[in-house]
Amino acid sequence: MGGPSDPVRPRHFRLRLLRPRAEPPTSGPAQDRRMVELIPSQMTALRVFVGLGGRLRVPPADGLAEQVRTASCDHGIKRWRLYLTPEQMESVAYALWLHRMTGSAAEANRFAREYGIAHAPSPAELDGPAPGAVVTTAPGKAAPRGAGSIGRG
Repeated sequence: MGGPSDPVRPRHFRLRLLRPRAEPPTSGPAQDRRMVELIPSQMTALRVFVGLGGRLRVPPADGLAEQVRTASCDHGIKRWRLYLTPEQMESVAYALWLHRMTGSAAEANRFAREYGIAHAPSPAELDGPAPGAVVTTAPGKAAPRGAGSIGRG
């Protein structure tokens, strides 16, 4: 069983690499990057944010668009793997907060829970031109209420 003529198991496996794989940084200033794994809905929201880029009041952090473009997907666990700087992670938190304002808080909540970063604008900043602050919490802990982790604020 399992031989070349087994009708249940295919003889040949075909693999396709659609994008260059994101590789962890090995040395230099890129060493401060952290591996982030995003679920498909988070990656979709991030792609929209990066695609809007220059039309936003607060554009994506430098290099984030390239990280999104070269991200690799682990299809076994259905996660997109990116290597991000702290500034890029804050930009992702902001992107997911914007996505939260369109109706889905799940992506921002998950990011805050897993990586301890949530975008938290003050009430005055919601009306003004300045972007909000970033709140960091210990991974696995919820961000403070109104910090993008529970409900709408």
